[in-house]
Amino acid sequence: MALMKYIKEFAIMTVGLAVFVFGWVAFLNPHEITGGGIAGLASVIHYAFDFIPISYAKFAIDAILLIFGFIVLGKGFGVKTIYCVVMSFVLFHFMPMIPGITEISAGIADNLINSAIGGAFSGIGISIIITQGGSTGGTDIIALTINKYKNISPGRIYLVCDSIIVISVLLLPEKTLADVVYGYIEIIAFSYTVDMVMTGSQQSVQTLIYSSMNDKIAQQLNTISIEANSDIRSIQWLTDGDKKVLMVVSRKNYSGKITKVAKSIDPDVFMMTAPVTAVYGLEAKKQ
Repeated sequence: MALMKYIKEFAIMTVGLAVFVFGWVAFLNPHEITGGGIAGLASVIHYAFDFIPISYAKFAIDAILLIFGFIVLGKGFGVKTIYCVVMSFVLFHFMPMIPGITEISAGIADNLINSAIGGAFSGIGISIIITQGGSTGGTDIIALTINKYKNISPGRIYLVCDSIIVISVLLLPEKTLADVVYGYIEIIAFSYTVDMVMTGSQQSVQTLIYSSMNDKIAQQLNTISIEANSDIRSIQWLTDGDKKVLMVVSRKNYSGKITKVAKSIDPDVFMMTAPVTAVYGLEAKKQ
């Protein structure tokens, strides 16, 4: 079981890496857009010295930072980070060889759109990697190293590193402030996408259920919650005079399951679902 778990994690990380690299290969690199992170720095090096492939530049920087990280931070990054660094090199090297992949964005003349789409794809890919406990190394190592010796938040360090990388594109001939703007659009799209993917499914929602069969619905939801250790946070009763209303607080991605259970018991059930800003108190009180 442990082996299958690791195989699944590495397979999912590989998918995430493919999505991440696709954003760069299909939308950013063909238009010489510089984004954040080590991939952005490697792109700047490639744009300045076109005989140096992005894959080799990124791998060299990642390898140096990995060695530095092991010396300064210890072995905390582990096998998954090494795997992600090596696999990203492979994908950055071979994905551009796929026929037509670098032409996908050829019809998009506005680089603001290319920056946003490329940033979104790379953000989705990184989010997938993070959910499996992986890391692409790079600026993560820089941020953690500085944070270890200085009381500076990693988020601020990421912002400074990305800003330096994006602004450095002005050192290249024929690059203008517009290219810096494209880079910041990529960073914003990337960050927003990561936040949405990582926190969107974690958001709690409140579902109010009005039914003459609420007792059976509550019993079934309780059974599912206990058996599956589900994402139902709380099942409570509210009273409206002599009427009882069932209130269920769950993760957003579980609300569809609650609706399905309620409708399977009472096809005429009336339900309302709304987002919940915060949940306090005991994890759950089961009826």
